[in-house]
Amino acid sequence: MQDFEIIVFEGAYPSSVAMSRDILDAATQVATTMGIPKPTWGLYSLAGGCLHLRDGISVQTRRLPPRRRGARSICVIPGLGADPRALLERMQAPDGMAIARRLAAHVACGGQVAASCSAVFVLHAAGLLEGRRATTTWWLAPTLARIAPACTVDADRMVCVDGPIVTAGAAFAHADLMLHLLRERCGPGLSETVARLLLLEHRHLQASFVVPEILAGNHALVASLTARIEQALPNVPTILQLAHELCVSERTLARHVRRATGKSTRWLIQNVKLRRARALLENSRMTIDRIAVAVGYQDATALRRLLRKVGGTSPTALRTAASVGR
Repeated sequence: MQDFEIIVFEGAYPSSVAMSRDILDAATQVATTMGIPKPTWGLYSLAGGCLHLRDGISVQTRRLPPRRRGARSICVIPGLGADPRALLERMQAPDGMAIARRLAAHVACGGQVAASCSAVFVLHAAGLLEGRRATTTWWLAPTLARIAPACTVDADRMVCVDGPIVTAGAAFAHADLMLHLLRERCGPGLSETVARLLLLEHRHLQASFVVPEILAGNHALVASLTARIEQALPNVPTILQLAHELCVSERTLARHVRRATGKSTRWLIQNVKLRRARALLENSRMTIDRIAVAVGYQDATALRRLLRKVGGTSPTALRTAASVGR
């Protein structure tokens, strides 16, 4: 039994599959130099053989082994290139239901299951999110919350752990997921060394990366609201005034924002302010105090508090990271 079983679906994101391979391959090499046990892993699919990913890329896989009680392996599902509706329909097909049964049996036998991005919907189809907390990519979080009401969807988290179920955000959060699993299975020393070797930055939250316009999709009212807030900075009208401008009640506005984004109107305003602040921190020489005023705060204390709460960082750290990246 391997430490990690990477379960590959037809049409998966090549980047997520490659990230799994690269991180575990690097961990194997690093463990050898550190004189510690090497993690064992393999790429698997239901039937084994050559599997086609997106964009004409293919990968060789092994057939999934039978489940045994006391299983130690961690089943990992890389991000999939499918929208939730198509994915859930696919999970109703015979091969999809077979995968769901295997995942449920793996957890019942004492194993762990992890997934990132839209692959989290596979765990929902397998009945593994009931009564649990999970995350997914932020723009799919409202959909997951709607179809899985018994699951607490924590869209702010980059990686979310609830018992044997580990979930992660967007496609490149798969690196965070793999590093977390590697740390839990093989220890922090190996995980930290691999992260430094591959220049993987630790990101604990995805809240500061959310783009409300994408969350809103084709919701014209919320798109108009977002544009109005952007235009009004730093003097954003009250929520009541914004509702009147859009010819709806405050309650109706809140309902539309919640339906489109899964968040409150106050969160939307805060997110727009935060996004403007990040842009100014990364692309201007304005002082932090001036940036705070430019986005509607009286001083830098409130901005620092918001960045720490939502983004898990500080103005200085953001500015430093931006300057290093140039």
